[in-house]
Amino acid sequence: MKTFSATPKDIEKSWILIDANGLVVGRLAALIATRLRGKHKPSFTPHMDCGDNIVVINADKVVLTGNKRADKVYYWHTGYPGGIKERTAAKILEGKHPERVLHKAVERMLSRGPLGRQQMKNLRIYSGAEHPHEAQNPTKVDVAALNTKNARSA
Repeated sequence: MKTFSATPKDIEKSWILIDANGLVVGRLAALIATRLRGKHKPSFTPHMDCGDNIVVINADKVVLTGNKRADKVYYWHTGYPGGIKERTAAKILEGKHPERVLHKAVERMLSRGPLGRQQMKNLRIYSGAEHPHEAQNPTKVDVAALNTKNARSA
């Protein structure tokens, strides 16, 4: 028996819709990263982009457990001396682009190379309930029903 290695003609991508309302950020990001890589498919090939296209709606309603909303800090550097900047997760979620919290969580779970950048292009995150991908007929995945810990009850 020979080992199967997928080629671009063997890869079939599907569209998935995830409603992030009330879901825990880290658990949702882990599930999205797995599906972006294609590890849930039996035809998974590590060096190919065989993952699905994922649309996430209501990203502004994600939940952080514990004190992470106030304590988790995102850092970046401007490139100038003394130019380190920081912003808490609460400020980002209450700001203009709340979907960036989930985007960064998924981005940091994928590889940092050409393949990881290509896989991140298959992820579309929207802070509201509307999305422009109705024509692709995405199948809805109920992440909250997969595990009781995925959704925050209290």
